[in-house]
Amino acid sequence: MQPSLEKLRKFFRLEHENKYANTAIIGGLAKMLDFWEGEARADGVAEEIIQAVVARLRSYEKLSPDGRAESLKGLWKRIGDTYPEAGQKAKSQVQTSPVTLTEDVPPQPEEIRESRPQPQRPQQQSQPQRPRPAATPRSEIVPGAKVSQTPAALNASLTVLQGVGPKHAETLVSLGMKTLGDMLYYFPRRYEDYSQLKPIKALFYGDVVTVLGTIQSVHNRPIRGGKASIIEIVISDGTGSLRISFFNQPWLANRFKQGDAIAVSGKIDQYLGRLVMNSPDWEPVDVESLHTARIVPIYALTEKITQKWLRGIMNQVVSHWAPAVVDALPEKIKLSAKLVSLSEALMQVHFPVSQLRLKAARERLGFDEIFYLQMGVLRQKRDWKSVDARRFSASTEWLEARFTSLPFALTSAQQKALEEIRTDLDSGRPMNRLVQGDVGSGKTVVAALGASIVVNAGAQAAIMAPTSILAEQHYRNFTALLAGDGGMMQPEEIRLLVGSTPEAEKEAIRQGLIGGSVKIVIGTHAVIEQPVQFKDLQFIVIDEQHRFGVEQRKELRSKGTNPHLLVMTATPIPRSLALTVFGDLDISVIDEMPVGRQPVNTYVLRPQERERAFTLIRGQIKDAKQAFIVYPLIDESEKIEARAAVDDYETLSKEVFPDLRLGLLHGRMKPAEKDEVMLKFRDGQYDILVSTTVVEVGVDVPNSTVMLIEGADRFGLAQLHQLRGRVGRGADQSYCLLIPTHEDAAENERLQAMSRTNSGFELADLDLQTRGPGEFLGTAQAGFASSLKMASITDVALIEKARTQAQALFERDPYLEQPEHALLSEAFERFWGEGKGDVS
Repeated sequence: MQPSLEKLRKFFRLEHENKYANTAIIGGLAKMLDFWEGEARADGVAEEIIQAVVARLRSYEKLSPDGRAESLKGLWKRIGDTYPEAGQKAKSQVQTSPVTLTEDVPPQPEEIRESRPQPQRPQQQSQPQRPRPAATPRSEIVPGAKVSQTPAALNASLTVLQGVGPKHAETLVSLGMKTLGDMLYYFPRRYEDYSQLKPIKALFYGDVVTVLGTIQSVHNRPIRGGKASIIEIVISDGTGSLRISFFNQPWLANRFKQGDAIAVSGKIDQYLGRLVMNSPDWEPVDVESLHTARIVPIYALTEKITQKWLRGIMNQVVSHWAPAVVDALPEKIKLSAKLVSLSEALMQVHFPVSQLRLKAARERLGFDEIFYLQMGVLRQKRDWKSVDARRFSASTEWLEARFTSLPFALTSAQQKALEEIRTDLDSGRPMNRLVQGDVGSGKTVVAALGASIVVNAGAQAAIMAPTSILAEQHYRNFTALLAGDGGMMQPEEIRLLVGSTPEAEKEAIRQGLIGGSVKIVIGTHAVIEQPVQFKDLQFIVIDEQHRFGVEQRKELRSKGTNPHLLVMTATPIPRSLALTVFGDLDISVIDEMPVGRQPVNTYVLRPQERERAFTLIRGQIKDAKQAFIVYPLIDESEKIEARAAVDDYETLSKEVFPDLRLGLLHGRMKPAEKDEVMLKFRDGQYDILVSTTVVEVGVDVPNSTVMLIEGADRFGLAQLHQLRGRVGRGADQSYCLLIPTHEDAAENERLQAMSRTNSGFELADLDLQTRGPGEFLGTAQAGFASSLKMASITDVALIEKARTQAQALFERDPYLEQPEHALLSEAFERFWGEGKGDVS
């Protein structure tokens, strides 16, 4: 019998002697789970048995003595059925004993005496000699460790670990690890699977593999006339040789030494008939990794820390403390969703035994993140809908008069979205709606008409945009729609408030907002600055909401009394992701383009066809049109082989288009400089704008008809689609030209999808499957997204599973007030206490 089952049998026997008073262990029988769960897994006990033991012992103290006896009998019978040696051993000893718990649980007085807790001699206890996990006061909960009732020692500084002094601890803080609990949740960024290595002779073109070999030679040669260099090394594993190239990383010549063993991970390419690998991940290989033939975790590092050292420290923490982490997720949910325990997940995500168990670990940790996120947005939605808001009604006749004054007809999708907004405004509850519309689908006019309903009743509206250029664009549109010929407002009732607004004008706008003479204010973060107060703010529009921080959105919302909120995004978010991330918002979709808008013709060109693109640009500029040329990088990178904006701007200006006017725009420029360049392009002072992706969300330039994207294979579909949306805003035919980094990337599935369809929603679904949700939410700007560490977030099936479980639990216990959800409530509060805040 496994030692962990032997130990379990001893405690069950002792509990029987104590007449099921729950005193076999100080603090109750469930306390043994703090260490037993990890030991059972290490012994290879079946997961269903472990889950059954955990479930029975968690509820044990709530049962009557008779109920406890039945519970333990049934549990041991199940163990005996699974592990006959446990049952057989029991039965063979029953006949010699005068006292029995059940036929299946044998009495062994001498063993019972050994296992009984003896306070005077703690070294005799059969439990592991580690500090006892104790419930942590809420104020002491470890930031970053999503565990419930965290063992107190997990709050300890890293200097308690052997081999970690104050200097090393300081270095680890820079990686986000302050405590032992932080270390448990500092996950590997990738893994090297030394358990399934391929010899070089067995490699094929297109394989994505890890190869181990010894360095045979190192060469450094200049390219591009000495502007850049390539390090070429040849490695051999005894079965063959492989050439590996690193672009523009000259310092590697000193890192690679002939005879060193290294591991390289990447895609096998082909050059002149030979198999090669370009710019792979690599690391020196220690003998231990080679001989253990296991899956080795690779962590993100900083200066003065090596993989080997960090793995050793991590092993101390994970092997000792992961089994002690108490799992907050209810057993019913774990069984229904087929999830492993939290202890198992933490152990396997750091030091996986197999790819299968690593996958299960990642799924469990990813499930937790989506589950807590969904519980939070559902609670926010309920809280938001539970307060009263002022009603604003608009008659059909009044609305039709507004429609008549517009210079164009609304699409049916726009009319439907406006009707949903109209219903929300008249519901008596605060509107909390997300309007998703493809680039150029006409979201602004819907927002403007919604604002007009509120303003018509005497209240005020605020529109917040992520950049001053976009704010100015909204200001022009709102003024034209609401204060133009036949409009319902005066131009001075709509004002623009951005950082560059003169102070005297800012003060006049602030006074107008307090007095009520300014009905609509449109701006950037300046709208939420402290001096800005409103007389009666009742309607808020936030454009491209994922580009605003949580605190900015809350600040604006706090300036009104339960104001109605409308969020707009041109980023097409797949429904499964939208319902999870924006689950507290009602969703309207504008999936129809205005009449007369021509689709943008999109073509994928090979790098050697670049001159064809330049010819098209020259022809369009000759017809008085303008063009964008967009790059993935600002400057040439030492690690990434791709064209860059600053370098190519020089070449384009002097050699390719010397007779044309070119502007340069990139993210390192000051905001005022960016605005100046963009406005000059809008006003026709530049023929071509050379830019990075900062033009992704920007000002309308209806005169621009060509979007040339260099290094297109380095962008996600959502980003490519946003960039394409910069052209095609006028009546003329527009073009989007995609040039990948390498010729073989021209068949890239994302690029081909761009040439097939102009539908952002089709592209979004494909991008979610291939790239994950970061594309839709921004990366750093995504608020909660930076806290979602598990790649399983890209798994739509997992998202649906977690959403279903969260919704079912929310319907039963929305505020987690039932006693059995006490642990879950702690874990939930901790997850949302780490900066998630208000996701809407």
